[in-house]
Amino acid sequence: MKNNKQTITIFFSCDDAYIPFFAVSLKSLMTNASVNYNYDIKVLHNNAISKQNQNKIIDEFKSKNFNIEFVDVTKYVEEFNSKLHTRDYYSKSTYYRLFIPNMYPNLDKALYLDSDIVVNGDIAELYNTPLNDTFVGAIHDRAVGSLAVEFQEYVLNRIGVKKVENYFNAGVLLMNLKRLREINFENIFLQLLTKVTFNVAQDQDYLNVICNQNVTYIDRTWNTMPFKAKDEILPEHPKLIHYNLSFKPWHADNIMFEDIFWNWAKQTSYYDEILKTKQNYSPEMQKKSQEETVNLIKLAKSQADDTLENLKIKNIVQKVFEENIKESYGRNKKIARQG
Repeated sequence: MKNNKQTITIFFSCDDAYIPFFAVSLKSLMTNASVNYNYDIKVLHNNAISKQNQNKIIDEFKSKNFNIEFVDVTKYVEEFNSKLHTRDYYSKSTYYRLFIPNMYPNLDKALYLDSDIVVNGDIAELYNTPLNDTFVGAIHDRAVGSLAVEFQEYVLNRIGVKKVENYFNAGVLLMNLKRLREINFENIFLQLLTKVTFNVAQDQDYLNVICNQNVTYIDRTWNTMPFKAKDEILPEHPKLIHYNLSFKPWHADNIMFEDIFWNWAKQTSYYDEILKTKQNYSPEMQKKSQEETVNLIKLAKSQADDTLENLKIKNIVQKVFEENIKESYGRNKKIARQG
């Protein structure tokens, strides 16, 4: 019998080191997913996931309405791979989401998820959020709003968002791929990459600059982070928990929502490996992780206060956009005439 179910495409990006946590994400997502859809899971990597891990994931998560594909993007990104700057524990795979629109010209919409999450709701609900003409659907980054005033000043002065609440987290991203191609998104990003360095949140900062004022904001239950400011009330039943920054149950104790993570971890074949990761994460490593957050706050402050550089960035961004809008308009007009 022919399967007429709609297909939901979901992208991840990771490497061998993050495969155990990706397995936890996948287990929670699949368990809570609606049976009324087919799901196409694409895991982007740069020759960084062994065949053993690929086969293990595919075998463990076999399902009639889930297809899992590991996509090596090495050839696609090789010409600009050296330009993708990183810091601390980040890998270059975090940038791969930015190439999805052009890598998959047949897709008009897709969901991108980080691998340090668990999903407690039906992911189809998130995917079916109407985007209309906006570039992406996303959730306000609470780390900016809750952790330090320096982050708030950074996104206002360096990134150029009008309100702190407008700065979004890119770990849960509903992408209007058709619209992103129309504005020449990849070209805008690559041009900005050679002219402007964002090293606080890297690819997330580029996304916020490019998508500024073209975002559909989604309820924060779909990207609940395990920390809170004084007197802040977190969602009682979060649909997606994002263990970002240093708030990771596999590194430290007393992380909010850690019981939910470990409940899902126990249901995967990677549980013992994750436990070992926790046991081997020494107090010195925990201290270093905390210091990285402190240093990141200092970096954000220094760049927020750099008035001349911030003005230069705004001028560069405006020029790059103007050039690409003209190019995009001419290209679309040509296509319309040919049609």
